[in-house]
Amino acid sequence: MKMKANQNSLYILMISIHGLIRGKQLELGRDADTGGQTKYVVELTRALARRPEVGQVDLVTRLITDDSVSPEYGKPLEALDQNARIIRIDAGPGLYIPKEDLWSHLDAYTDELFGWLHRQPRLPDVLHSHYADAGYVGVRLSHLTGLPLIHTGHSLGRDKFRRLLALGLSVEDIQHRYKMSERISAEEDVLNSASLVITSTHNEIEDQYELYDCYTPEKMSVIPPGTDLNQFHPPTGEEASVGFFGVLSRYLREPHKPMILALSRPDERKNIVSLLEAYGQSKRLQQLANLVIVAGNRDDIRELNDGAQNVLTELLLVIDCYDLNGLVALPKHHSASEVAEIYRLAAASKGVFVNPALTEPFGLTLLEAAASGLPLVATEVGGPVDIIGNCNNGLLIDPLDEASIASALLSILEDQELWSKYSEHGLTNVARFYSWEAHAKTYLEKLTALIDQNRIAARPAPLAKAPAVQTRTRAIFTAIDNTLLGDPEALAMFVKVIREQHRRVLFGISTGRSLNSVLKILKVHSIPMPDVLITSLGTEIYYPPQFTTDISWTHHIDHWWTPQVLKRIVDPLPGLTPQSKDQQSRFKVSYYYDEQLAPSMEDILTMLRQHEVSVHTTLSFGQFLDFVPARASKGQALRYVANQWKIPLERVLVNGGSGGDEDMLRGNTLGVVVATRHREELAQLSETQRVYFAEGSHASGILEAIDYYDFFNL
Repeated sequence: MKMKANQNSLYILMISIHGLIRGKQLELGRDADTGGQTKYVVELTRALARRPEVGQVDLVTRLITDDSVSPEYGKPLEALDQNARIIRIDAGPGLYIPKEDLWSHLDAYTDELFGWLHRQPRLPDVLHSHYADAGYVGVRLSHLTGLPLIHTGHSLGRDKFRRLLALGLSVEDIQHRYKMSERISAEEDVLNSASLVITSTHNEIEDQYELYDCYTPEKMSVIPPGTDLNQFHPPTGEEASVGFFGVLSRYLREPHKPMILALSRPDERKNIVSLLEAYGQSKRLQQLANLVIVAGNRDDIRELNDGAQNVLTELLLVIDCYDLNGLVALPKHHSASEVAEIYRLAAASKGVFVNPALTEPFGLTLLEAAASGLPLVATEVGGPVDIIGNCNNGLLIDPLDEASIASALLSILEDQELWSKYSEHGLTNVARFYSWEAHAKTYLEKLTALIDQNRIAARPAPLAKAPAVQTRTRAIFTAIDNTLLGDPEALAMFVKVIREQHRRVLFGISTGRSLNSVLKILKVHSIPMPDVLITSLGTEIYYPPQFTTDISWTHHIDHWWTPQVLKRIVDPLPGLTPQSKDQQSRFKVSYYYDEQLAPSMEDILTMLRQHEVSVHTTLSFGQFLDFVPARASKGQALRYVANQWKIPLERVLVNGGSGGDEDMLRGNTLGVVVATRHREELAQLSETQRVYFAEGSHASGILEAIDYYDFFNL
């Protein structure tokens, strides 16, 4: 299935990386990563693709080749609808791994996706990232391409962090289990870079995004997701004959009693143990209704992850404690196709749907239950506040108060008039407020205005084209200070290699120095003139021999660059002294950094975010603090050049030795960290697959890496 190349219709790129995503039989509840978000992005993609003004929607996710999951997740392309596709891109190992383990692979994923985009007939009109990991990728793609970025958070790290602290977890445990610092940092960056943030509820804006340094409610818009009213509808009268009723009959003494239904994955945050405790403590509830907890699928609890094991084991212990056998069903299996039937079974029994989660970012299951005719009892923390407020079809409860849970359930189960009122209100108002058609219409209204604004400023034109006869099949880019220089004998050997390989290898310098400074060094050390000079930390690109400035790059990085605002914030800070004028440029603001007096780097970044200043910040050699535009860096400039010369990043050898080289070394390039006293600034890259830490220093480390990678025989 090829993408349409019609330039007059909208092309939208969705990015949702973790979990298991496919067009049919979504494995919802299989694990913590395959929940509401996966369904949301699939349904949103379909809804947008069916709009007449949309020509193509691509949903990009991970390519997974793992015997423990379906081979469908290993297909690079899957047709989703007439104008919609699922695109799967490599991200780290082919194995299916938790989203917390994906962070070290996201730079490589970005490079893979960037390459894929440039092989398509046209670039998208907009990028839309979902969750923090996709936000990390979306920010970098937006900087590289100039495309506007939309973001949907789904679940937010700062909110989760404070709730985990409230549960008694230590900061260290939270970081170890959830990689919270990486997640929050990515969320701050995406909030700073996104042109539009879509939320599902007002609560999300007011209580959750408010926790962030980059809190900008004026660029946030509430567009509630929809639900499939063809799949989720009221009972038909034939519910007693469906297969799942037979499953429940094996657990329940009186399967025809009203059903209290909870449907979620077995996760501590879903708080289903408290629901069971509330039921076990109320004899009246036990008389009136059965409790059915559908908590994912399992064959053997011992084979599940620790979190799921703990929750399911606790449920079995509570059932035993209160002697609830015959009153509670905890079925081991259900299929995605049975979910709608389960809702209708509960509605036909005059039951209630309950979501007792500690916090619920939105609550798609609430919409599905309401569309099936079920009254709701739901947590007062998060999205249910808006859903029940709009639909007037249930009661909110304090998820930490088991008496509150029981009381709300009894209020509805004991009052048939109230039950009917809530059921009817839900059916009417879900169709009114929560259809995918309405969501897509509002979404595209916002999107059209955003794209029109972006088109006012022309996107960067291609660079000066590579020679008509392209013999360069690989490239070497190197920093200068503490990388290329320092070992004259090794430098001479490196220069000899570059001269010998000149017809095959594009040679580039990527440095924080100015052009004049670089030219002096090249002359003094008899280094051959590079083919490309990336100077002033990626803010300037020059092409010898005339040293032509890349004007397109200059235009591209000028986006949101406000150096005067930056200086007003940074100049008064203690421990920061402006560097000399020859170290400053139009797109580079540089200071000496005294770590004994200056604020921490995290405090400086927080301050900039709070003032909505979008910049790329680097600290090199422990003392040189540089600010450049968000779209500029050594790494972004290098990728820009490699893309124009059509040299795959997998054949670009990149050499560095300090913190200023980090983003150049990440991703699909062949990274080399030479041995210097400052390379501890790059220690976080030591576990990165495509970064080699050389034993040799300076140019000898580069030569060592050329042998290590067998670079000239790739």
